[in-house]
Amino acid sequence: MFVAFQGEPGAYSESAALAYFGEGIKVEPCETFERVFKVVSEGRCERGIIPIENSVAGSIYQNYDLLLQFPLEVVGEYYLQISHCLIGIPGSSLKDIKKILSHPQALAQCDRFLKSLEGVKHEPAYDTAGSVRIVKEMKDPSVAAIASRRAAEIYGMDVLTANIENTAANYTRFQIISRRREDPGKDAKTSIVFAMKNQAGALYRALSVFALRDIDLTKIESRPLVGKPWEYFFYIDLAGSVFEEKVQRALANLEEYTTFLRVLGSYPRFAFRDLVKAAEDHD
Repeated sequence: MFVAFQGEPGAYSESAALAYFGEGIKVEPCETFERVFKVVSEGRCERGIIPIENSVAGSIYQNYDLLLQFPLEVVGEYYLQISHCLIGIPGSSLKDIKKILSHPQALAQCDRFLKSLEGVKHEPAYDTAGSVRIVKEMKDPSVAAIASRRAAEIYGMDVLTANIENTAANYTRFQIISRRREDPGKDAKTSIVFAMKNQAGALYRALSVFALRDIDLTKIESRPLVGKPWEYFFYIDLAGSVFEEKVQRALANLEEYTTFLRVLGSYPRFAFRDLVKAAEDHD
């Protein structure tokens, strides 16, 4: 199986793909998130894996927008605990560092550490592992990157400081995308997106279709509707799958209040609590 991810070898998305699918897969590094969606939609890769939100830095809005733009299905989810390292060329040390590169999300997740370094600049890069490659090519002991320990090992670099994230409870939720819908089984979640007319009580009525059927909403996210100021798309994750009758009825009811509705996919619910417990036991 070919799985596309954004970034370079050693990226957290690659680690999540290997953990979810197993070490036997073939991975396809992509420079951008849009490229991930494109190679999956064109059939060059069977699956793609994208980060959708982080427990510290929040949602990755670009991927919410791309889920709407491409005719793909969300068929899985995975949570990865993120542990960042400050990485430099061999022989460098923390006191040498004057500039730090990394993905904007990683920089945000480590901002407390960054603020503790007086006079050190930090610049965004398109990928965590890619920033390690750049630092390696620069061969400058005053420049470092923030990425995973695995990225340091892949590029033969030194870990100058480990566990620099703001909190150990730092998790990124990934979604698996495919061209085909799959039956997720009983313990499932469904992601949808809809739009409504900007009228008093419209959102209340829309959400009531789930409350009336005891369907738990696990996430609500709004994004601007481009070209229509102060109107929004609402992205919702709910418990259950489109193969269940009560979910089908709720979505049919929801259509009465919406100007646009699309099911992004139903997928097995990831056992996040088990992941957290395992991490706590390990600590």
